[in-house]
Amino acid sequence: MKTIVIHAAKDLRIEERDTEKPGVGQVQIKLETGGICGSDLHYFNHGGFGVVRLKEPMILGHEVAGRVAQLGDGVEGFKIGQLVGVSPSRPCHACKYCAEGMFNQCLNMRFYGSAMPFPHIQGAFREILVADATQLVSAEGLSAGEAAMAEPLSVTLHATRRAGEMVGKSVLITGCGPIGLLSILAARRAGADLIVAVDLSDYCLGMAKKLGADVTLNTKDVPDALDIYKANKGTFDILYECSGAQIALTSAIGAMRPGGTIMQLGLGGDMTLPMMAITAKELSLKGSFRFHAEYATAMSLMQKGLIDVKPLITETVRLENARAGFELASDRSKAMKVQIAF
Repeated sequence: MKTIVIHAAKDLRIEERDTEKPGVGQVQIKLETGGICGSDLHYFNHGGFGVVRLKEPMILGHEVAGRVAQLGDGVEGFKIGQLVGVSPSRPCHACKYCAEGMFNQCLNMRFYGSAMPFPHIQGAFREILVADATQLVSAEGLSAGEAAMAEPLSVTLHATRRAGEMVGKSVLITGCGPIGLLSILAARRAGADLIVAVDLSDYCLGMAKKLGADVTLNTKDVPDALDIYKANKGTFDILYECSGAQIALTSAIGAMRPGGTIMQLGLGGDMTLPMMAITAKELSLKGSFRFHAEYATAMSLMQKGLIDVKPLITETVRLENARAGFELASDRSKAMKVQIAF
C-alpha cells in the first residue's frame, strides 16, 4: 500500500509499506479521505514544532475517514463498506491519567503521526489502515470529507468544554486557520453571543465572516484594531488563541475583561507573557491539548446538521499529488482545509 512519509523538512515521499491484517478487536479500513492538519504542516515545513523534532521517517496524518474493509475477531457493530471516522486518540487505559479519565494526557498515548515520543507514532495517511474498533465512529449520512473533519472539530469542542459557561459570553478568536474557524462554530453552538475574529489574512477573515463571526479584524492592516475593545478594562469573557503566536496572545490580553478565560490552542513554541496584566485582571490561563470523548460528539453534531464544516473544505487533491496539497495548505491566502483523496 502507498503511504505519505515525512523524512525531514520539505522531504515528503510516497512510499510502499506492507498492508496489515486486523487482529482481535480491530478493523481494516480502506481510507477515503485525510485532512492536512497544522501539525502535519509543521513537520513538512520545519521538521517539527517547538522542541518536538523528527528523528526518523514518519507516516503523517490523523484526520481520516474511510470504509470498513475487513473485521477482526470479536468486532461487532460495524459492517463491510460502512463509512467511519477514525479517532487518532489511542490512550493506554492503564496509566494514572487514564484511571482519572484524563485520556488526552495518557502517559503512553499512541496519537497518529506524532514525533513527541521516540520511536515516533506512525500516522494514518496510508491506503489501508488497521485500527482498534474502539476508535471508530459511524459517519452515516456524511461525506468522507466531512467525517475526516471530526478530528479538528473535536479539538475545538474540547477547548470549549474547558472554557466553561459560554451562553451569552463575548468571545475573541485569534488565528483564523481551520482550528480558529471551527472554534467559531463550537462557541456559537455552545451559546456565545459576540464573536470577534482576528487574523492577518483577508482570505481567512472572509471565511470567519462566512462561518458566523460578528466582527472580523485584520491586525496586519490595522495593528491597533483591538483597542476599541480595551476600554473599561476590556470586553471579552473568553479568548480562543489559535495562532500560537506570542504577539497575538499578548495583544489580546488587553481586550480581556477581568475574570476572563484564555484558552491556548495554538502550538507555536514557548512565549513570554505579561504576567502582571494577567494577575491584575485575574485572568484564567488554560491550555487545551487534543481531545478524546469529544470525537463522537463532533461526529454526532455534524450528522444532526448542528455544525456544518463543509465551507472549510476548500481543496481536495489525489494521493499522488500529496506534495502539492501540502504546499497549498501552507498558503493561507489560497486554501483553508486541504484534504487528500486516497
